[in-house]
Amino acid sequence: MAQSKYLGTLDAEQRTKLEQKLLTRQTGRCFICDDPIDLILHKGQLDIDHIDPLAEDGLDAENNFALTHASCNRSKGAANLEIARRLAEFERLQTQAQESGKRGANLGDVLSRHNGGKSLLRIRREAGHVEFSVAEAGDNAIRKVPIYQDKLSGMESFFTALPLEYLHHDDRINPRSIGANIRGLIEEFLQKRPQLHVGLAWWAPENDGAGPVKVFDGQHKAAAQILLGTRNLPVRVFLEPDVNVLLQANTNAGGKLRQVAFDTAVMRHLGSSLYVERVKRYQSMRGLAENDYSFSEQDLVRFFRGERREMERYIVDAQRDAITHDQENALLEFVEWAGKSADRPLSYNTVERSFFREFLYKKALDTPIDAGMEEGTNPRQLEREQMVRLMSLFAATFFVGNWDPELGGRRLESQVQGGEKIAEPHLRAWRIAREEVLSNVTRWIRLVIANFYAYTGKVIHEDRQLHSRLPDELWDRLQNFIESLSRLPCWIDRNLSSTVFGPKQNSEYWEKVFQTGKAPSGIQILAAPLDLNEMIRSRTPVAGKKS
Repeated sequence: MAQSKYLGTLDAEQRTKLEQKLLTRQTGRCFICDDPIDLILHKGQLDIDHIDPLAEDGLDAENNFALTHASCNRSKGAANLEIARRLAEFERLQTQAQESGKRGANLGDVLSRHNGGKSLLRIRREAGHVEFSVAEAGDNAIRKVPIYQDKLSGMESFFTALPLEYLHHDDRINPRSIGANIRGLIEEFLQKRPQLHVGLAWWAPENDGAGPVKVFDGQHKAAAQILLGTRNLPVRVFLEPDVNVLLQANTNAGGKLRQVAFDTAVMRHLGSSLYVERVKRYQSMRGLAENDYSFSEQDLVRFFRGERREMERYIVDAQRDAITHDQENALLEFVEWAGKSADRPLSYNTVERSFFREFLYKKALDTPIDAGMEEGTNPRQLEREQMVRLMSLFAATFFVGNWDPELGGRRLESQVQGGEKIAEPHLRAWRIAREEVLSNVTRWIRLVIANFYAYTGKVIHEDRQLHSRLPDELWDRLQNFIESLSRLPCWIDRNLSSTVFGPKQNSEYWEKVFQTGKAPSGIQILAAPLDLNEMIRSRTPVAGKKS
């Protein structure tokens, strides 16, 4: 905090009285984190800070002070207390969401926290306008607003401001979690700068004529305003739209049109939703039952021939999404799904450019979608199950029990170069997770599989390695290879920090290292080139790591 002349005039007794007064005003809780403060137990670990900073013309007076835990106040950085308070609330929502198995908090979590998303809206359509009331939010007035019809799409919509009680989050059209950029929005709105784009929502009646207003675009702006205490939000509400058209439009906005910044994982989820929608449409238009999957992926591509490229992508997106939502996949705990945080060792893009690039079959299959389901030989099902098993095996070797989320990876190599003691298992996990390293590791794993089938004389499709069930003997070899890889001294060699792991390398760099033992510059990184036959031999698990 900026130096307070007022606080500088207080003696110890006067400061204690001020702390007591502020604590009473704050109902016994920290202004930032809202956890309890005990003046005796927390003695010496409390701060008094300005709510409105002096740099922003805040008063250096008693009514502009708040009492906080010292740790909360120091971790807020340069943010003022109001921003720190809202961000602390959001962090609690993030933690709760992740503990419940979600990737992060979304607008639905924020609405739930603020008593929103509870009520359904009943709408009466008249000529050129709609009428409705928000009585469950305490406003009995009957509102009357005009309907606008889009001349190109034919969709109808209206503009209004609705109480939080009537707003719901649509996690099908918008499966994104709220990202770190919410901080910037909170700062903007706190500076009394207006929202420039209204949120987008849709409404359709359910059984009794009432229905939820589902927000599918603008969740970051909405969440920021709600965290700042807003109880009513402006929205454009589409009336009884074709939701699949909205889903497609939203996907295109984040994909080929680049109108919205969607993370890759979100785009895969949207692609998966569109695949499911196309399957249902195919069944309907061909007169098939809902449980009839006797058609192939290639049948879908031919049927939607105007979207051939998109359909092939939706098929693969559905696979990616199923794998990354499988609760048995132990790797998921260590994947950063959005943004550039270093709290976890892997980014989703790294997963795409390693495991998915090497092992997912990217073309449409000609076998029926349900072929071999009962026998356990369905190629896509085998691909999913075995990809999850392979990822989990890798996670168990390198990450589970080894990665310290409190330490993370931010400036980790700089810390090593500065002489800080970083636990070897943590350092190993961070280095193996680098994209340029892992993309080469997965190529070698493919080589282990190809080598096994060449040795046993069995012919398989090289680009469909996981479409056949891998025998136990091959799984043993894969585990041995990954364990041998984990024993390479380079992952924990601190002397390589500044020359090898500090700078950004590319995939070709590590391809050369694995093939020759040396970097392109001639630096010796491995004692010898990787020897596949040597690495698939069984050994005792590496010390300090779970077997």
